[in-house]
Amino acid sequence: MGRPDFPKSLKEFQARFRDDEACRKYWAARRRPPGLCCGRCGQTEAFELAARALWQCKGCGRQTSVTAGTVLHRTRLPLSVWFWAAYLVTTHTPGLSAVQLHRQLGISYETAWALLHKLRRAMVNPERQALQDKVEVDETYLGGPEVGLKGGRQLLDKALIVGAVEVRGTAAGRVRLHVVPDASARSLTGFVTRTVAPGTLILTDAWQAYATLGDLGYRHRPRTQGAPARAAKLLPHIHRVFGNLKTWLAGTHHGVGHDHLQVYLDEFAFRFNRRRTPMAAFQTLLGLASGIHGPTTYDMLYRSESAR
Repeated sequence: MGRPDFPKSLKEFQARFRDDEACRKYWAARRRPPGLCCGRCGQTEAFELAARALWQCKGCGRQTSVTAGTVLHRTRLPLSVWFWAAYLVTTHTPGLSAVQLHRQLGISYETAWALLHKLRRAMVNPERQALQDKVEVDETYLGGPEVGLKGGRQLLDKALIVGAVEVRGTAAGRVRLHVVPDASARSLTGFVTRTVAPGTLILTDAWQAYATLGDLGYRHRPRTQGAPARAAKLLPHIHRVFGNLKTWLAGTHHGVGHDHLQVYLDEFAFRFNRRRTPMAAFQTLLGLASGIHGPTTYDMLYRSESAR
């Protein structure tokens, strides 16, 4: 569906998704074959059993729920709650905490927390395009002050975040953020090769871990910063991103533990990359949730996310 299909106001959203049946029809339309593929025979043609809210495969007759294989798989929550949550998450500029969602939707805190984490998992498209053209890359610490070059880039009790942002003239383009175990060449250049397209002009500071980027197919331009305070001037876009990230984590979530930090970074990047189209983000989020990630298990929600 194209952009004209996006709800453009709260009033329009309420009218369009007034109840569970309206939400179900919308979801079914988005997953209508050939988008829905039978898990048994691979057939992409099916017909709807509207009275039972199921699809039946034309090939083998297998029946499946419209939400099967998505982050809504086997959900016990009404679809309208999912739709409202997705709407609030993607249109509320500062973002929402589980406490706020619990109050807004009248659901338990535990339910709100799990729902938010499932939606955050759907915010990362595994098929997203790599950053390109011109990109700034740097690291920052969360949880305490930096040790500084004199003491080495040590973690101690802090989390180390590496970020990359496209430079588009005087503005920042798309951003990627990831937790890394250390500031070694393996960690930092590994992030770059997973995130940035070969041939891209990459701007970094003179940290030695980035020295091999030129050998990896990038046009690397290191910049010697001298005093740490100059970093924001040499790499202004990524440092602006880091500043906004820290403000958001402290203001909306009042800090985040290491175990789930990556999913919050994913949410920040999702919001940042869609900051000029907040209403479109609602449908993007539901689209990313439709079959790309599959069900979110209890273990996925509660295990340490630091290994991601």
